[in-house]
Order: sequence, then C-alpha cells, then structure tokens
Amino acid sequence: MSPSTSVAPSSSAPGSVRPPAQAELLDFVRRAAADTGLIASLPLDPEGRTWVRIEGPGGSEAWLIGWPPGTGTGWHDHAESVGAFLTARGELREHSLSARLPSDGWRTLELTEGLDRERRLTAGQGRAFGQHHVHEVLNESVTEHAVSVHAYYPPLPRIRRFSRSGQVLRLEQVERPEDWQ
Repeated sequence: MSPSTSVAPSSSAPGSVRPPAQAELLDFVRRAAADTGLIASLPLDPEGRTWVRIEGPGGSEAWLIGWPPGTGTGWHDHAESVGAFLTARGELREHSLSARLPSDGWRTLELTEGLDRERRLTAGQGRAFGQHHVHEVLNESVTEHAVSVHAYYPPLPRIRRFSRSGQVLRLEQVERPEDWQ
C-alpha cells in the first residue's frame, strides 16, 4: 500500500454508497497500520509531527501521523465527523472526555468531575469514536517515535482546538481543512 493506495472497507458491498461506519473506519486503520511498507514510507522529523494523507474507505479522509518523542495534539474535536485511529508503532496516550459538548455557541465550559478518560494505545491498539469526540493524543516517550493511522467521515469540516485548566475548557481556535492541507 502506498500513500495514494486505497483500501476498501471489508464489509461494504460493491457499488455501495453508504458512508463508512465507525467499525469500518477502525477496520481500515487496523489494516493500514499492518502494512509495514506504508508505515515505513512516512517521513519522520525529530522536531515535529509529520503527516501524509492517504485514501480512506468510502470517501473518508485518512492520515498517517508521525509523533516524535514528547509531542501531542492538544485538546481538540473533529466536529461532525466520526473516526478511528490506531497506533502502528510505539505507544500513544489518549485523554478524552466522556461527555458530548455543545457544537457551537460557547467559549468556556466548566466540566463536571468524572468526565475524564485515559487510554494507553500500544502498537496494534486503537479505537473508534463518534461525533464531537473531544480528546488529546500524546507520545509520552522520551526516546521513541510513534506512528498512527487515522480515518474520519465525513472528511473533516473543521477542528476546534481547546485549552484546559483544571475543569475549565476554553475554545481557542477553529481550523478548517485549508489550514492543514
């Protein structure tokens, strides 16, 4: 598989026009992460994250992402998109909130206790998520790069970036596709 190669979801019928479900996105990232040639094709930078867009199933958007030691995304969501990601190499940690946030009309929210979740995702482990999933992903290693595969449907219309101080979440920035492509 190369960055321009497509991997069709295994559970879709030929000619199907329905969008890929979360489980199909997770299956896709699992299969893409197992493609050692694809994973090795990602250029790694010791100073910052790297990414290459790849063809996802059913019109989804997919990315290979390289994570140097000590890097992360910061708190963000994926707007109306559902998605999945899987660690292909190394280990990532995901902090997430177990509550759906309002989609618009706020700048600051005070979070209640008990919303925080944490997952350690070693090579071969991943997860799917629904709309408005708020999380941050980190490579906490001090020596090793991590590589992951991500897929979103519909293709990301925007990403909201947040800052967090204790239980206070503040909307800081809204990015559109032209900001990261």
